[in-house]
Amino acid sequence: MKVFLLDKYSAIAFLLIAVFTVTLIVGMPPSAPAFSQNGRALPIYSVETPEKAVSVTFDTAWGNEDIDAVIDALANADCKATFFITGEWAEKFPNDVKKLHGAGHEIASHSDSHKHFSSLSEEEMIKDMDTADAKLKNLTGADNILFRAPYGEYNETLVLACRKTDRYIIQWSLDSLDYKGLSTKQMEDRILPKLREGDIILFHTGTDNTAAALGEILGKIKAEGYEFKTVGELIYKDNFTIDHEGRQRM
Repeated sequence: MKVFLLDKYSAIAFLLIAVFTVTLIVGMPPSAPAFSQNGRALPIYSVETPEKAVSVTFDTAWGNEDIDAVIDALANADCKATFFITGEWAEKFPNDVKKLHGAGHEIASHSDSHKHFSSLSEEEMIKDMDTADAKLKNLTGADNILFRAPYGEYNETLVLACRKTDRYIIQWSLDSLDYKGLSTKQMEDRILPKLREGDIILFHTGTDNTAAALGEILGKIKAEGYEFKTVGELIYKDNFTIDHEGRQRM
């Protein structure tokens, strides 16, 4: 009898452990943030992909004087880009947001007012992102799941806040530094020699030279056999990991 009772309780204990484990695994969202080897929660900097594809992105928080020229350059290169726009810019230039969206570009959030997020609490971060998303959706009618922090500044609190609210926090792997007034050749030298599948390339609107440089830069990227995808098309939404360099992998 004692042997029977011991076996019975052992079986029950084993069953409870198994149920708890399955529940934990199933209940864990498939896009839970991956941690690097040093234990930090990281954004997505680039994507490991078998496709020869890259994403062209713009941070949009300043003027609007070059928007038409940027749209034309992208159209000529058959490039659909992702624009990370602040809520304040959207309020100031609503017709330009609609114009970008109407041209088929992806509209994403760059916060509401371009604050330093490392100085905010989780509650303040989420409130700011929610405010920006509401402004963008009011203009485009589309929901947004992408966020890029102002100044590229993030901490673990922000990465986990994005995860908690079903957002994907996006950085970049190649920076044109166009906001510094670089020439077309200088931008090319920062991008083309290092270009690889799954790169996320950073440009800005409201700069002196970006619109004029885009045609040549995008043309050379295409000439190397790359296609352009929006960030939403490039990234994996589920069952991914992120390595210590911020490269998203399946």
